[in-house]
Amino acid sequence: MKIKKAVITAAARGNRIYPVADSVHKSMLPVIDKDGIHKPIIQIIAEEAFGCGVEEICIVCAPGDDVKYSDQFKTLFEAIKHAPLSNEEKEKQSKSIKNILENVSYVVQNEQLGYGDAVYLAKNFIADDSFLLLTGDYLYISYKKEESCAQQLVNAAVAENCSVSAVNPTPEYLVNRYGTLTGKSLLNKQGIYQIEKIIEKPSITQAELELQTPGLKMGYYLCFFGMSVFTSHIFDLLEEHIIENPKGQVLLTPVMQKLVEKEKYLALEIKGNRYDTSKKLGLMQAQLALGLSSNLKDEIMGMIIETTGEVINRS
Repeated sequence: MKIKKAVITAAARGNRIYPVADSVHKSMLPVIDKDGIHKPIIQIIAEEAFGCGVEEICIVCAPGDDVKYSDQFKTLFEAIKHAPLSNEEKEKQSKSIKNILENVSYVVQNEQLGYGDAVYLAKNFIADDSFLLLTGDYLYISYKKEESCAQQLVNAAVAENCSVSAVNPTPEYLVNRYGTLTGKSLLNKQGIYQIEKIIEKPSITQAELELQTPGLKMGYYLCFFGMSVFTSHIFDLLEEHIIENPKGQVLLTPVMQKLVEKEKYLALEIKGNRYDTSKKLGLMQAQLALGLSSNLKDEIMGMIIETTGEVINRS
């Protein structure tokens, strides 16, 4: 298995961070990356995909956003020439943005018909290839300095030659926010599970009854991390689901459960964390996590302490 293509879903509107996302797409909001450079969120996600061997990316976007993304990256490319950066930083950023301009294509989701529909729209782009699936809402921070979250996932998928979804052990009070699964740990392969059952946003009671995973700490469950590697077979299952539910929302979770029943499908416990930039305070939390994972850690910690002291003293 080779993973040379990726899909980033970015069609949902940022209702939870309105009104800013009404004028600037949430995926184009800037944050300071671990290298100290201001970048749009979508650029950081794309760089993670390219960094693990992906050569082409398809972004699934809302109507009109395909032109906006392209125009904004062209503007960024020109702006780099005049940015207050070192020549080395300018060259690195120019290469990154040029790579996005040349190797990222777009497909438009005209109606909000569900996450599964967004993924299905990339079918022609993927063809018969396996691919990396990411969401435009999440920024990922790896606990492994030399291996990104996406790289961990791709390595596992290539080694096992099958679909693999990233998961995180999650406390039970949060399971109603995420797709949650249970499975059996593979022999002599720590952190890799053979998926047996998936439920979208279960209640705590449902999780206790149906989704306990042996080996996890009491009160913790395996929840999806926001990235997967799929074989192209996922599109056949999505198509079946769409035919069976012609007027309904196209959810991905029930299709993933069908994948469990059809072929080898694993879960990998990622050494890292994900930050949802679309939720309230999510962008702030993601920025803090990026900063504390960079060479600016000491500077940021000092700033937090100083700012906290100033605000408390004024209260």
